[in-house]
Amino acid sequence: MTDTKDKEFEEPVEIEVQSAEEAAVEDAGDEAEDLDSDLLRAEEDLAKHREAMLRMQAEMDNLRKRLMRDLERSRKLALEGIMKDLLQVWDSMERGLEAGGEATAEALKEGQQLTLKMLEKVMQDHHLEIIDPAGQPFDPEFHEAMTVIPSADVDENTVLEVLQKGFRLHDRLVRPAMVVVSRKP
Repeated sequence: MTDTKDKEFEEPVEIEVQSAEEAAVEDAGDEAEDLDSDLLRAEEDLAKHREAMLRMQAEMDNLRKRLMRDLERSRKLALEGIMKDLLQVWDSMERGLEAGGEATAEALKEGQQLTLKMLEKVMQDHHLEIIDPAGQPFDPEFHEAMTVIPSADVDENTVLEVLQKGFRLHDRLVRPAMVVVSRKP
């Protein structure tokens, strides 16, 4: 009986045992496959985002070009309106010059006054405001002092005389008023 028992134990039994190295290599292979698939997805995402970015850049460039064209067209139309209004003033001045030899001095003066009123209306219609600060306090933002004169009649830094009127367009100074300013004697 002992013989049979010994034989049973003497037979080699094959047991599959993976070594730690083989397991690590197999796990590394699985991780490499996972990394490869992640890399492939990331590259696909990158390509999609790159294409979207290029499309957006092209769209922005087209938008910029369209806005520049619209801006230029707006400038031309704005100038056309102003010029059309100024033609009325031109016509009035031409009529005054043609009638110059036949008209009296009083009639010429009246014609000039009417032409000036027409010009002022055109300026107002296009938001060009006249700055005429006579008798007002001196404001260096809108006035340019040409000279200072001592005066006991008015407060110091008061505009005594306007040598040349100033102009503002939409609250932006186009030309300051040239003025004479008072100071204490």
